[in-house]
Amino acid sequence: MDSIWLDGVEWLAVLRIGLGLWWLESWRHKDKKGWFERGTGIAWAADVAAKHKWNAVRSGFGAVVTPRPKVMAYIVVYAELALGLGLVAGLLTPVALVGGLLLNLLYLVLMIHDWAEQGQNAMMALISLVALFAMSWQTWSLDAAIGLFL
Repeated sequence: MDSIWLDGVEWLAVLRIGLGLWWLESWRHKDKKGWFERGTGIAWAADVAAKHKWNAVRSGFGAVVTPRPKVMAYIVVYAELALGLGLVAGLLTPVALVGGLLLNLLYLVLMIHDWAEQGQNAMMALISLVALFAMSWQTWSLDAAIGLFL
């Protein structure tokens, strides 16, 4: 593979790290006090789910998220932090990539009518797939340094 400035595996690491920084920004800009104390994030998602045209989304949200809004708020917020840290550091990278892909797909399905969010979730999911199948943890990662997933 020919490339400019860096070699191909290094560009894949840049892509992985960039995705991790995107997750960290998603975590950083969240109003954690609102999410944890007032339940704003889950309340917003519940409103979106309640109006969703797919029954599976409405009933799935009602069964999984609605009974435990505080726990789900912590799961969502800290999942984004964990994904960001894992991808930037390259620690348990395949796990982080699959987890991020699944979270983006959940966001994509939940917000199917919110076109402002769809581009971000689609692009993050695509980057996750490329980084996963190209094994982007081969360089500039703790996984490579300790010999995981090679």
